[in-house]
Amino acid sequence: VLPWREADLSGLTEADALSEAERLAGSEAVERIDVTTAPLLRLLLIRLGEDRHRLVVTSHHIVADGWSTPVMLSEVSAAYTADGTGARPGRAPSFGEYLAWLNRQDKEAARAAWRAELAGADEPTLVAPRDPGRELVLPEERSVRLSTKVTQAVTALARAHGLTVNTVVQGAWALVLARLAGRTDVVFGTTVAGRPPELPGVESMIGLFINSLPVRVRLDARQPVLAMLTQLQERQSALMAHQHMGLSEIQAVSEAGAIFDSMLMFENYPWDAGPGAEDGGVAVTQVNSRAGTHYPLALGVVPGERLEVRVAYRPDVFDGRRALQVGRWLTRVLEQIVADPAVRVSETAVLEGSERALVLERWNSTDRPVPAGTLGELFEAQVRRSPDAMAVLGSDQQWSYAELSRAADRVAGELLARGVRRGDLVGVVMERSADTVAVLLGVVKAGAGFVPVDPAYPQERIAYVLADAAPSLVVCTAATESAVPAQAVRWVFDASDAAAVLARRPLGAVGMGVRETDPAYVIYTSGSTGVPKGVVVTHSGIGNLAAGQIERFGVRADSRVLQLASWSFDAAVSEMCMALLSGAALVVVDGDRLPPHGSLETVAAEFEVTHMTVPPSVLATVDTLPEAVETLVVAGEECPPWLAQRWSGRRLVNAYGPTETTVCAAMSEPLRSMEEGSVPIGSPLVNTRVFVLDDFLQPMAPGTAGELYVVGPGLARGYLGRPG
Repeated sequence: VLPWREADLSGLTEADALSEAERLAGSEAVERIDVTTAPLLRLLLIRLGEDRHRLVVTSHHIVADGWSTPVMLSEVSAAYTADGTGARPGRAPSFGEYLAWLNRQDKEAARAAWRAELAGADEPTLVAPRDPGRELVLPEERSVRLSTKVTQAVTALARAHGLTVNTVVQGAWALVLARLAGRTDVVFGTTVAGRPPELPGVESMIGLFINSLPVRVRLDARQPVLAMLTQLQERQSALMAHQHMGLSEIQAVSEAGAIFDSMLMFENYPWDAGPGAEDGGVAVTQVNSRAGTHYPLALGVVPGERLEVRVAYRPDVFDGRRALQVGRWLTRVLEQIVADPAVRVSETAVLEGSERALVLERWNSTDRPVPAGTLGELFEAQVRRSPDAMAVLGSDQQWSYAELSRAADRVAGELLARGVRRGDLVGVVMERSADTVAVLLGVVKAGAGFVPVDPAYPQERIAYVLADAAPSLVVCTAATESAVPAQAVRWVFDASDAAAVLARRPLGAVGMGVRETDPAYVIYTSGSTGVPKGVVVTHSGIGNLAAGQIERFGVRADSRVLQLASWSFDAAVSEMCMALLSGAALVVVDGDRLPPHGSLETVAAEFEVTHMTVPPSVLATVDTLPEAVETLVVAGEECPPWLAQRWSGRRLVNAYGPTETTVCAAMSEPLRSMEEGSVPIGSPLVNTRVFVLDDFLQPMAPGTAGELYVVGPGLARGYLGRPG
């Protein structure tokens, strides 16, 4: 027996009746259908007035597809016209005839065609931020419409160039999907009617004939969009003879690229409601449909006077705001295509003017004056401001700013005497000490750039770095000299006569003519591309780095900054500049007193450290720190939320930046309590701009993943010896 229910709302006001009808329809949609119990269809007739009714038809997709709806309504209208007494509708072919046709198709040719179409698409195209794997929930829907003018322009464009409107919409969706998935070779799903024209009467059959198929679009940034659309239609036409193959079969013969989690359906069904009310039948005034989907995102495009985009989404993985944004992106791309079909793929944009202004201008409004000069000049300016303040503090050595300046001047004088000239590189293979700080400052005062090398590194790496950098001189100590390759010209800093030689060097007036565009240092990256690369960092961004960090980290003249990073990491440069360009003290202790050998808590307590930059993996091993430690900067690795939560009682700042941008590109505000989510890298450093761009170098919308591009004075010169 066909499940049938009636509800009489004719006694309610118009507004209340419509509201209750929506509620009843929603209740029907929520109630699942048991596929093991026939029939897979139920009906609810809602009486709104004497001659106005709303029929809610709830069915499982397996018994009827979208094409079937107008067929069914035409039969219903014909039955009303005949007042239930006329002849029954003519017999349509049975579903078995369709299955027989399906079985006769050349499956091997179809496999070959789909294998060729999807060749090289080796990664899934996924847009969902997450999939909790829970029981599927009923999808929700948002919709947007094109204007009448743009709708007409889309149709005119298609006709003028021999395209279908479906092809134009698919191409536009590919451009949006490229932004969502972060790919230029995208695959999404679509549905085809699946009703073979060679099967007589198939258009009048009710059942599930549609088939879900992958659509692949390879996007070339330089190609005009019109050319992309033309190629897309040509490939889709070539596959029409193979549209009978099931999606699971296609994915079985293809690579991972045949996997997708978004659908685009062009809902263009033939419509004939049969006899109307004037013929004694029933007039169908409006048809609304709501289809369930297990895909996180499914777009239905409905043609009409104003083309409508219905965005169905799973609310457990997408939210309504984002779904509506996706619909607007699609309509915006369509508007650009009809305005200029020759626009290049890379020039299509998804953002509105206000969105572009937000991500390009408002979030990058960082301009402000900062002290200019080389590292040596900036340090000397601080020496003049606080000559007697403590500059370097260690276990058995401490220097005031004036004393450190004199030590650096003598180092610079010795380097010049040994033939070092402006623009040269000087290797520094020394352990942690105040002397190392003096040597680094002395190198830049002489006009050279330092190449710091941790003597604890493997011998092979030390040899590679020094061979690649080819410094004019290597400064080492008696304890580290054995790590220096035999062929390298060296200066053993603590040799027996070194102190006397340095004492005779004149003070001041060294390194004349050094420019901000000269190299300040070269730091070697970890070698993610195979071998380490030397990043040539100039003086240009150092003042900017110091100003931004001193302000965000709350560094004062009475602060004490721990020198924790290896000298081979650019974080050590950050620590040195943070302290010595603010009037604070740099705490330098032997490496065996620091993690993983020593205790961070013990060192912090002994030297009353107030500021430290710590990799999250190191901070995770620390249970307590003295109250004096007021600022913790996490950098170098992703900071997990639980770690931010643990230390949120301090000033905790997440800093981000590759070596190629003078240590730091962005910093968060002090992090507050957080238990989940991602710890933000914050906003750009002063006078720095950061842009999240897609593969076409177009800005991405907030909440969308892309590549980070950094602009500003901290941008390094390049990789040493690798101009390409």
